[in-house]
Amino acid sequence: MTLELFLLLAAGLFAIGLYGALSQQSIVMLMMGLELMLNGVIVAAAAFWYFVSPGTGGQVLVVVIITAMAVEMAVGFAVVTALYRARQVDMTDDAADLKG
Repeated sequence: MTLELFLLLAAGLFAIGLYGALSQQSIVMLMMGLELMLNGVIVAAAAFWYFVSPGTGGQVLVVVIITAMAVEMAVGFAVVTALYRARQVDMTDDAADLKG
């Protein structure tokens, strides 16, 4: 595998995530699009790290980032669940009306 293939994969993940984040109105689908975008960034960073300076430092960084993403998703889903239980809101347009 070459760096170009990893970067192509990362760009594909990022593009699919961007499309998903911009085209969906469901909060859950929006969060999934953001996660795909972050995964694309992680793949690109890990590929650069591997090809520039091979070792375990890049692997540790990727594990830490993935753990932070899992915590972020858990908190995001908790907020969405609380919002849905309180106001029966599951779409971004409806949630935007709550700020006023």
